[in-house]
Amino acid sequence: MTDPYQNLANEIVLSAVKDYRRVLKKLKHYPKNEDALQEKASCERFFRSSWFGMLTSIGPEMLIKKLQQEEK
Repeated sequence: MTDPYQNLANEIVLSAVKDYRRVLKKLKHYPKNEDALQEKASCERFFRSSWFGMLTSIGPEMLIKKLQQEEK
């Protein structure tokens, strides 16, 4: 049986990844969109936060770099 707390942690991380992918796609088409730039910065702060480190063992810089490479 899977741990419900781990499932919740995974869903939080996946939600942030989806948000980041969405905002990167938006910035690809509208690179000066202020709202998108702020949301991107917010996602990156979350990825680099101690809370993110408690939720997962994924390296934040590696994750950010991989997601940015996907969008190129």
